[in-house]
Amino acid sequence: MRIMFMGTPEFAVPCLNILLENRYPVAGVVTVPDKAQGRGQKTGISPVKRVALEHSLPLLQPEDLKNPDFLSNVKSLHPDLIVVVAFRILPPEVYSLALSGAFNLHASLLPKYRGAAPINWAIMRGEKETGVTTFFLNETVDTGSMILQARVKIGPDETAGELHDKLAEVGAEIVLQTVRVIELGKAQPRSQDNSLASPAPKIFKEDCRIVWDCPRAAVHDFVRGLSPVPGAWTMFREKVIRVYRTSLKISDVQAGSKPGTVARCDDDLVIRTNDGVISILEIQQEGRRRMPAPEFLRGFEIHEGDQFS
Repeated sequence: MRIMFMGTPEFAVPCLNILLENRYPVAGVVTVPDKAQGRGQKTGISPVKRVALEHSLPLLQPEDLKNPDFLSNVKSLHPDLIVVVAFRILPPEVYSLALSGAFNLHASLLPKYRGAAPINWAIMRGEKETGVTTFFLNETVDTGSMILQARVKIGPDETAGELHDKLAEVGAEIVLQTVRVIELGKAQPRSQDNSLASPAPKIFKEDCRIVWDCPRAAVHDFVRGLSPVPGAWTMFREKVIRVYRTSLKISDVQAGSKPGTVARCDDDLVIRTNDGVISILEIQQEGRRRMPAPEFLRGFEIHEGDQFS
């Protein structure tokens, strides 16, 4: 079975690798065009392109997925199946080119958390479990018939970055299993129950500001669901402060103070919420590096009763 693989970030790399390790013929790889990255604006390549180059795989990097030349190039590679992992929204002109269709790997238990940021939203919503789903592509994003799923527990302090890495490995196994059942003609796709659907839209900087006037568990889930990127943030003395890791393992130390108030700042940085306190474990001042809270407190003037907003 000749496979056309489409993907971009690190999340997609284990999936491409496992297909190569199991000697599936990868007819070609499609990824995003190279772009300038970082302060130096040096040209960077996607993680998926890096793997394609290492294995000398045919590589396509279209700007426009409907471009006739791109469609012709895909056809010329004669794919039996298109595998999509963390790529772009494919138009019908593309996903109809393979004889056995096209499927996508999504980092949630569909129909929950349809959208661009399922890992972040699952943690931010306090879920105890999530997973991965493969499904056949259709014209409406993330709504196609499901093929296989795998469930994964979410730890109480697990961050989005940690869950991302776990789901990437589980997802690779599910992609391999999905290719195998399709190849054997044993796929049994089932429709999604749209009444159970929930959104997981793209997250922007303005969505990442911490609201201290919330239950402490909600603040904890918010911070870890955005860590390490895009990163939860708050304001202190007109400076942006990013918070990457918090803990609920602390007792209430200052009853009655306003949410966002510094309740303690000796060896611990403890902030008040609307139902208790939360301890900040990892933090970053604007323009500085990320660091443990005790180190931050040694170099940053902060006092009990100060206010984060």
